[in-house]
Amino acid sequence: MSHCIDLQGKVVLITGASQGIGAQMARTFHQAGATVALNHPGLGSTGEDAQKIADELNALRATSAAVVMADVADAEAVQAMMTEVQRTFGGLDYLINNAAILRDRTIAKMSHEEWESVMDVNLTGVFHCCKYALEIMRENGAIVSMGSIAAIQGFYGQANYAAAKAGVQAMMRVLSREAARRNIRANAIAPGVVDTAMAATIPESVRAEMIKNIPLGRFGSTAEIANVALFLCSPLASYVTGQTLEVNGGWRG
Repeated sequence: MSHCIDLQGKVVLITGASQGIGAQMARTFHQAGATVALNHPGLGSTGEDAQKIADELNALRATSAAVVMADVADAEAVQAMMTEVQRTFGGLDYLINNAAILRDRTIAKMSHEEWESVMDVNLTGVFHCCKYALEIMRENGAIVSMGSIAAIQGFYGQANYAAAKAGVQAMMRVLSREAARRNIRANAIAPGVVDTAMAATIPESVRAEMIKNIPLGRFGSTAEIANVALFLCSPLASYVTGQTLEVNGGWRG
C-alpha cells in the first residue's frame, strides 16, 4: 500500500515564512496541494522575501499563495491577520507557528528587553496565533508549533529562548486537550540544529563540537523539518496530538 499526502482544498498559515524553515514549509505544503498564507512581520526585507516565495508558488498554481503581515507579538495585528485569512481563503485548516527570534546572552548580562522581546515573539506570539486561529479554523485541523532542542539541552546563553520554547511545547499539550472536541490536533516539533542562514553564523569549531553529539553526524535540513510538519498535519497523523517530536539526528547531549 502506498501513501500520498494530498492537501488539496486545505489552507495553511505559516508564521515567519519569509526565510529558512518557514519558507521551506510554504513550499512543502504547497507541493502537497495546500493553499498557503505566508506571514511576515514587516521588518526589513521580510515582506519582499515572502512576496517572492508567494509569486514562485502562484506561478506553479494560480491564486494558491498570499502574503499576510503581522507581528505575532501584537495581539491586535494577529487578530486582523486571521480576519484577512478568513476573508481571502474562507477559513483555515492548519496553523504552523514558526516565527521566532534570538537574543542570546547569559542570564547575568541579559537585559529585560532581551528577555521580554524573545518571550513576546516566541511564546506569547504562539498564544496569540493559536487563540485567534481557533476562531477561523475548521474542524479536523491541526496546529504545529516549533519548539527546540534548546528547551531540552539548555544551551549556554539561551535562557530566554529555551524557556520560551519549553513553554511552547507545554502549551501544545494543553491545547491538544482543549481543541480535541473539534478534532483539532496540536503538536510541537523540537528541531536540532538546522542548516539555515542562522546556523551558518556558528563558528566552525563550535559546529564541529555540536556534530560530535549527533549520531547521524550532520545538521538537519529545512526540508527534513518541513516534512515532519506536513506529516503532523496530514491524515497519516490522525491519532497524534499533544506530542513533541524531536527531530535532531539523535542528539542526546
